[in-house]
Amino acid sequence: MLKLFNSLGKRIETFRPVNKDEVGIFTCGPSVYQRSHIGNFRTFLFEDILVRYLEYSGHTVKRGMNFTDIEDKALQEAAKRKMSVAALTEKNIEAFIHEMDLLRMRIPDFLPRASESVDYAADIIERLLELGVAYWYRGNVYFDPLRYPGFGELFGLDITQWPSKKRRFHKDTYRGLRWNRGDFILWHGSDEREEVCWDTKIGRGRPAWNIQDPSMIIQYFNETLSIYCGGVDNLYRHHDYSRAILESIRPYPMAGFWLHCQHLYVNHQKMSKSKGNVYYIDTPRKQGYDIGEIRFFLIYGHYRKRLNYSPKSMDRAVEKLRKLKEMLSTIQRRADGAPDTDRKAIEKTKRIFVEKMDTDLDIKGAFDGLEEYLSTLDVRHLKPASASGILHAVRNIDDVLRVIF
Repeated sequence: MLKLFNSLGKRIETFRPVNKDEVGIFTCGPSVYQRSHIGNFRTFLFEDILVRYLEYSGHTVKRGMNFTDIEDKALQEAAKRKMSVAALTEKNIEAFIHEMDLLRMRIPDFLPRASESVDYAADIIERLLELGVAYWYRGNVYFDPLRYPGFGELFGLDITQWPSKKRRFHKDTYRGLRWNRGDFILWHGSDEREEVCWDTKIGRGRPAWNIQDPSMIIQYFNETLSIYCGGVDNLYRHHDYSRAILESIRPYPMAGFWLHCQHLYVNHQKMSKSKGNVYYIDTPRKQGYDIGEIRFFLIYGHYRKRLNYSPKSMDRAVEKLRKLKEMLSTIQRRADGAPDTDRKAIEKTKRIFVEKMDTDLDIKGAFDGLEEYLSTLDVRHLKPASASGILHAVRNIDDVLRVIF
């Protein structure tokens, strides 16, 4: 059975979907004030593998992913470029979906935008105000985390260190991986001079970042999500906030499992514009790697371990993929069109893959196990039906990996 590391509880648990008929998954999607880089895509590719593997294992999956297209950063970037926020974010959303398609990723069933979910955000805020969990202050609305039992459990926050003096944090996001110990903003109140704002039941303004995910989830999921996914950065000042908001207005947990993907570094350094090492999909393509090889590099490593991009690490991964493809070409010649009737060959190949994938999505272990198994075969003495059975199993496996054929 599939076992996954649950950030809520910090332990490996056997995965059991909330709804056996349909696994509900929500992805904390991109902030589209800028183009997504390969580090962002590492997270989204791990989630793509998760969805595909659940389907490979017999589940039906219903998945949503949000676009954060209204936030402080988007307003600042649009002003810097002297363009509208809508024009800026639309351009980046189109590029993101195009690159998802390039990387052979499954497009989620739902792709809601924060800008199209403002009334839902206002509904949630109105309810939080009624419950006394949120309050008005100088035209904005803030959430008091101390009114939500269990706040900070996802991150593992020591709530005893919370300051006794009331503090409020007004920005959508703050630089650096640190905690803002105080009340966080839900609603930016606006006056008539503000261009990016909406007239709603709670007044004129715009939803803050942390209310946006809940406002999009409630449109499509009316039960506990089986899995909520995102990058490891979201364990700081985001997912605990989203959880507190939704669970304050709903009588059931937001998600059963919380999965977080680690960073991608470049030459052992975190990507940043100041260092000039922000890599996009274009970068490895210009270096001569094809899309399948780029996808493979980004998935070939455990999602909870940091991955480092460098010419050497890229070449090593690509060499592994090419070696496996060469072995499969030899097996394909041996199969020579024979029917895939050897069930033992199919089941053994599948078992090697499943054993590792069921261990917290160990993609690297699954691929290496498959490579090791194929390298031990004496293809010259392999029955054509067995060769065909192995190919059949690997083709099904590649419906998950999408890098071999």
